Amino acid sequence: MAAAPDLVFKALADPTRRQLLDRLHEHSGQTLAELCAGIDMARQSVTQHLDLLEAANLVSIARRGREKLHYLNPVPLHEMQERWIDKFERPRLRTLRAVKERAEEVMHDKPSYVYVTYIESTPEKVWDALTDPDITERYWGHRNVSDWQAGSRWEMRRIDGSDAIDVDGTVVESDRPARLVTTWARPPAAGGGESRATFDIEDHGGLVRLTVTHEDLTEDDLRDVSRGWPAVLSNLKSLLETGSPLPQEPWLLPVRA
Repeated sequence: MAAAPDLVFKALADPTRRQLLDRLHEHSGQTLAELCAGIDMARQSVTQHLDLLEAANLVSIARRGREKLHYLNPVPLHEMQERWIDKFERPRLRTLRAVKERAEEVMHDKPSYVYVTYIESTPEKVWDALTDPDITERYWGHRNVSDWQAGSRWEMRRIDGSDAIDVDGTVVESDRPARLVTTWARPPAAGGGESRATFDIEDHGGLVRLTVTHEDLTEDDLRDVSRGWPAVLSNLKSLLETGSPLPQEPWLLPVRA
């Protein structure tokens, strides 16, 4: 479930908060000190603005050591656009075009992509939906196979009868139902390279806050996951909340230029 529209409108009504969102759009993944630079305001006041933006789900937080990194979360803006501007013109799962340009320079010591969504479910059911091959087949179009123990191998297998592996990797951390960390490696024929995906699953007042952090991406991978994660996670949300995935596989829908 997204933040209440009133809270989103309130967050956008203040020019300082809009300035903070503009700065995160230009360069996502900034610390509080970086965001305070150039703003003639006490650090505590900037923190209060960021807290309100986070409450409105417009900003998401990822921790790296003692630092808190702030990321623009476009989902509420996308939902407002669909509801108030063009819900009759676009498929509701179209990736928000306004976020197609991320930071010009990908920092390898910071997460490359962060996506937050709220699901009316339980942490245990969300965990199972991410790890049970029979469930992933229903909403992901692949079977995610592993025993999901730290150090074990995991595989993303096709369901077209070939059983081909599109992605595999290692389970780095497994703490059911709160946190799952995996490496992702594509076959050499698909470009190779290894990245890292973290799934943080938190109870949020009867809802589940699911944060996906995908890091160490190439520029091509960043473009792909920016389109792929919203589609996959929207399908997951629909399955858990309604019992059925979306009527069309969202990654097969054309993306408008």
